[in-house]
Amino acid sequence: MLVLNRFAVPDGAQDGFVTQAHAALAALAACRGYLSGRLTRALEDPAAWTLLTEWESVGAYRRALGAFDVKVHATPLLARSIDEPSAYETLASASPGGAVEVAESDRAADPWR
Repeated sequence: MLVLNRFAVPDGAQDGFVTQAHAALAALAACRGYLSGRLTRALEDPAAWTLLTEWESVGAYRRALGAFDVKVHATPLLARSIDEPSAYETLASASPGGAVEVAESDRAADPWR
């Protein structure tokens, strides 16, 4: 599962944002089920940032959000993210030079029920 949080960070606020993002990434990385994470900035627009994390499952990510250090260090940062969908399930992947591997969706057939 992939979580992509986007941020619009104006000039002058980037130093504080980076410090906060490093603390959030460290807190998330300490959680069970965390696979990887990256803090990135757009080359074309230095105000556009993303925090990208990868998790073993939806449950692992949701449990991580309840961890004390995540509530203290990551939740305030995540609250600053652009309000849009951020959690994505992997439906196909490929390793370098490898074949495409297709995965079944974990979503319920009728998610509104």
